[in-house]
Amino acid sequence: MWVLAVAAAAVVLAAPGRGEVFTSMTDMSRLLTTEGEMIRAIENYIHAQEEKLNKLRKDLNEMERIHDMAAHSPDDFLANPINAYLLVKRLTVDWADLQDAMTDNSMGKAMLSNLTSMADLLRWPDEEDLNGAATALMRLQDTYNLDTAQLARGQILGKKHAYRELTAADCFELGRQSYNSGDHYHTTLWMTEALSRQEAENNKTVHHADILEYLAFSTYMQGNIRQALQLTDDLLHERPNHQRAMGNKVYYEQALTNQEDSTKKGEENDRLDEEAVDKGYTVSENTFANDAYHRERRSYERLCRGESGLPPKVTSKLHCYYQRGPSDYLKIVPAKAELVHVNPTIHIYHDVLSDQEISVIKALATPMFRRATVQNYKTGELETASYRISKSSWLKAEDSEVVAGVNRRIGSITGLNMATAEELQVANYGLGGHYEPHFDYARREEKDAFKSLGTGNRIATFLFYMSDVDAGGATVFPQINVALWPEKGAAAFWHNLHPNGEGDELTRHAACPVLVGTKWVSNKWIHERGQEFRRPCSLDPEAL
Repeated sequence: MWVLAVAAAAVVLAAPGRGEVFTSMTDMSRLLTTEGEMIRAIENYIHAQEEKLNKLRKDLNEMERIHDMAAHSPDDFLANPINAYLLVKRLTVDWADLQDAMTDNSMGKAMLSNLTSMADLLRWPDEEDLNGAATALMRLQDTYNLDTAQLARGQILGKKHAYRELTAADCFELGRQSYNSGDHYHTTLWMTEALSRQEAENNKTVHHADILEYLAFSTYMQGNIRQALQLTDDLLHERPNHQRAMGNKVYYEQALTNQEDSTKKGEENDRLDEEAVDKGYTVSENTFANDAYHRERRSYERLCRGESGLPPKVTSKLHCYYQRGPSDYLKIVPAKAELVHVNPTIHIYHDVLSDQEISVIKALATPMFRRATVQNYKTGELETASYRISKSSWLKAEDSEVVAGVNRRIGSITGLNMATAEELQVANYGLGGHYEPHFDYARREEKDAFKSLGTGNRIATFLFYMSDVDAGGATVFPQINVALWPEKGAAAFWHNLHPNGEGDELTRHAACPVLVGTKWVSNKWIHERGQEFRRPCSLDPEAL
């Protein structure tokens, strides 16, 4: 069709070059043939433009449908990780395709230029945002044992949450992002789902061969050479001249031969390893460290899913009570205290922050939000890290009487001096937002962690929950099997240091990824300086 159109256009353009057509009726009659080809070329062009416009209209209608539903309740819409991922994808990958479709004429270019001129008013996500959204979905998938096919259907924990299912192209993009991050495990999961959905689609959203290319290599990287070879053969059947696939096929065939040759050698090595264990050879320290990491990881994920709990002999000692004290605040309003663990002692204080105070703190903190950082224990410098995903800001007492009042309240409840405490840190967790297991206090090797503050180590943590969370988002302590679930207006409190000043390793904790909903918290880290008469150090260096 397009070859004919181009040929016709060439005839039209070339005709004036011959000249003197008017001098012969025979030549004039040939102009009718030329005109016929011109008409067909224009018809082909109009048909192609109509097809493009019809596709644009269809895409636009779908975007409008979802946007209208989202506009009714933006918070609920964005609280769902699938909706959030698809929104980022629409404004990156899908928008790039739409721009390509609109730049073939001056009107489309003008409209795009108008959008560009509004750059100060609009916020466009980039490739890093897209990768972050995809990685967040993978994190949620792993932590909460979410099935790939169910996620693609828009289901989370068996419930329909998303406004639409994922297309093959959506799944393909998740797989592509995993591939770009070197994560071949998730690439395989999502490319397999993309393949299944592509084959069922009437209007294909992605090419079958493109899926096969990614899936084949990631399958190989997962160790399944035979399957990778089969997928590559399927790819070459569709695209016989695919250069990379032809090279990979030769490579996979050789790798398969080498694998078969090494099987016997591997069996012999296994026998030798068993003999080494029998003879009492030691295992490296790295092995033990790796085992400890995986044990903690398993405990962390079980707690995040709510699968672990404390034994009866521990829970029998837990109770709720009204905490009174010498301060005027506690005399008037006793704190609703819940003891959730004995050693280390962890309390939850209920209803210690009002909705109005929460609104003020959020309003003050939001304009100052920056990507949350962690401290490099070697350099002492603050830096972003993939294991902490949130945005945060710091509020001083002089910023608002509300903040000052909250600080005084913490001092009344804990009995600690707030003069040397850090400013109130306010944090909002985004898509899949989390903070992996960590200590709040500085360990011995982190000598310069709080040197600039000059107030010693973090003796205690007071953590406010400023929102409920629909699913996920717990604060968990993997070493002691404790999970604290966000409750708006409540706060958790624990000491990070033993009375002898040593760090309490059992206080190692983590913020589980937010599965559905949004999570707001605020922290008050209380330091050693000024607590000498409120929580005296023990004279016994071994005292815990």
